Amino acid sequence: MVLKFPPKQPVILMFACMRCSYTASDLAGTLKIQYNPIVRIIRVPCTGRVDIIHILRGIVDGADAVLVVGCHKGDCGFISGNLAAERRVKFVRNLLKQMNINPDRVQMHYVSAAEANEVVEIIEKVAKQVAKMGPSPFRTK
Repeated sequence: MVLKFPPKQPVILMFACMRCSYTASDLAGTLKIQYNPIVRIIRVPCTGRVDIIHILRGIVDGADAVLVVGCHKGDCGFISGNLAAERRVKFVRNLLKQMNINPDRVQMHYVSAAEANEVVEIIEKVAKQVAKMGPSPFRTK
């Protein structure tokens, strides 16, 4: 599967746990709290299902940043899925650092289903970081 991102427009790819972060982003929409439209949200059953290859594929296909946003530590519906995701994100960040690519292009965050404002703040913070970093080195156009 190849992800298609619009050329010249920044893109943040967000893997969102359906129990917490996806619900929080949905709540933000319900409350009419606007967040940056450069984010593309992919709902996953648990962030523990997000593999290293999914994160890398997002970066290689040209996403300017990849976020993995899951439940708070100790609050994962699948016991420790978010901790497994955290280890994978750390691995990818170290890999990017070795490749001389800013590791902040991949980040892990934790929110609960009721934290709509926090999800919006995370997206806005990362959008500002992406603006400073510039386009992904993997962008073809």
